[in-house]
Amino acid sequence: MAEAPILSWEGLGLIQGGGWLFQGLDIHIAPRDRLALIGRNGAGKTTLLKLLDNQIEADRGKRSVQPGTRIVMLEQDPFFSGYDTLLDFALSGPDAPARHEVEAIAGQLGIDLSRPAGNASGGERRRAALARALAMEPDLLLLDEPTNHLDLAAIDWLESWLGRYRGAFVVISHDRTFLTRLTRATLWLDRGSLRRKEVGFGGYEAWEEQIYAEEARAADRLDARLKLEAHWLERGVTARRKRNQGRLEKLYEMRAQRAAMLTPGGTAKLKLGNDDSKTKSVIVADKVTKRFADRTIIRDFSLRIQRGDRIGVVGANGTGKTTLLKLLTGELEPDEGTITLAKTLTGVMIDQQRSLMSPDKTVREVLAEGGDWVDVRGVRKHVQGYLKDFLFDPAIVDTKVGILSGGERSRLLLAREFARLSNLLVLDEPTNDLDLETLDLLQEVIADYDGTVLIVSHDRDFLDRTVTVTLGLDGSGRVDIVAGGYADWEARRKERVAQQNVRKAPPTETRATPPPPPPGKVRLTYKDQRDYDLLPGQIEELDAAIARDEALLADPALYTSNPTRFAALSDAIARARAEKEAAEERWLDLAEKVEG
Repeated sequence: MAEAPILSWEGLGLIQGGGWLFQGLDIHIAPRDRLALIGRNGAGKTTLLKLLDNQIEADRGKRSVQPGTRIVMLEQDPFFSGYDTLLDFALSGPDAPARHEVEAIAGQLGIDLSRPAGNASGGERRRAALARALAMEPDLLLLDEPTNHLDLAAIDWLESWLGRYRGAFVVISHDRTFLTRLTRATLWLDRGSLRRKEVGFGGYEAWEEQIYAEEARAADRLDARLKLEAHWLERGVTARRKRNQGRLEKLYEMRAQRAAMLTPGGTAKLKLGNDDSKTKSVIVADKVTKRFADRTIIRDFSLRIQRGDRIGVVGANGTGKTTLLKLLTGELEPDEGTITLAKTLTGVMIDQQRSLMSPDKTVREVLAEGGDWVDVRGVRKHVQGYLKDFLFDPAIVDTKVGILSGGERSRLLLAREFARLSNLLVLDEPTNDLDLETLDLLQEVIADYDGTVLIVSHDRDFLDRTVTVTLGLDGSGRVDIVAGGYADWEARRKERVAQQNVRKAPPTETRATPPPPPPGKVRLTYKDQRDYDLLPGQIEELDAAIARDEALLADPALYTSNPTRFAALSDAIARARAEKEAAEERWLDLAEKVEG
């Protein structure tokens, strides 16, 4: 029997500007729901979270909350003004969490809460906000872009915490990997309506294709205007995704070519030559070392970057990603070795602070300096037509930047910077605040860019879809050079760790038998002990089955070619998720007994 919802909205409606942002929405959240909230920038996702949290008043509808339910929202940009330290922020409010709980989570996230709030970085603020939200022990977590500004280690920790979390959560995120691993159902906010599907984000794109295909068929029976709108939907979503599949195949070919140019150890084969406009090499690093005080940030790093390369830089915060980027772009000089840049190299940098955007300017002023035409890498385009290329309604051309959502401002910055004439593009966390369709567009624009791209990002799926070479830093000064994306670098890292563990392990004949664990206070029954031992393996098998079926469900052609198979896979995923949830509940109960 389904559990009673802990929070419901019936007939929810909100007026924004001159009309309804959405109306007639019905939302029911159960105690263990793991919901992905998907929708375009400007669709109202953050507004909907705030309505769930009762921060703003709706114009229509009824909100019901189960008595005793604690709801906590992690905002995308928490308000830190007025707090002396990050700890002051974390302990603020009438429902402030216990200090020891906050400090325990902060320690696991690696954040010093005694830091002044005024000059804390985006990553430090995000960790402080996470420590506060998680320490409040909520029954329902509302997460707005929780991975923004977090490094890979912190994202892994958050995924692990949410995997063990026994409450419900609704999450907005551009991080496909994060959503795929954690969510079990999807809320899709689209053109003022809300749909729900009992399938995690791994099956969302196939579901989206199914809905758009049904709308297109329905539009065929209506008038020409609706046909044009359906055609735009197909061109704007389906066709773009198909084009990106073709670009992925090209990316794999480029990775194979780069792999042939790297030695098995991961260092670059260098053949120095003249760097000018007629050569392929644009940046050549030869035995580069960089130190700050007594710490070596980069050690003996060599790489030849060619025109057209897409280079991803990954690693935890503080491992030297920014230092490496500055070395490669000539902003920093190495202590040892040489960095040679092509004489014709002209770069554009898009930073994660979005510092170039003035809220008082109009979209027209940002893109075309107040005129009607914008120069797009040497080609004149009408400003309204160029806006459509970046998924904007041309009618916003005279709208103030400050009125746009965070994601729309980020997309506008991308449109402005991609128009500039350049042959080197430097992207620092470009995926922050972008919706999934804009990420598809960004992938497309990067693939079509004629020059070289350097990308610093913690978005694993984006890197896997975009870069030809990954530079991985672990803080020791070593830079791993791997042909491929994040998954390829992670596989290389795990392989090296496994080899190190084998070398460190003592010979079999001398290995001591580990002592038996000390007796606990609680003795499990035979069945309980068996479940405690076997359930983790069963949960892993269910995870693998879910991932396998969602991968099959993600095929856009499946629904049209074999709708019966599509429905069977959807049902299998729902059953597997229910079994997994029951297994997790059972194992958590047993684990509490053992720990007790």
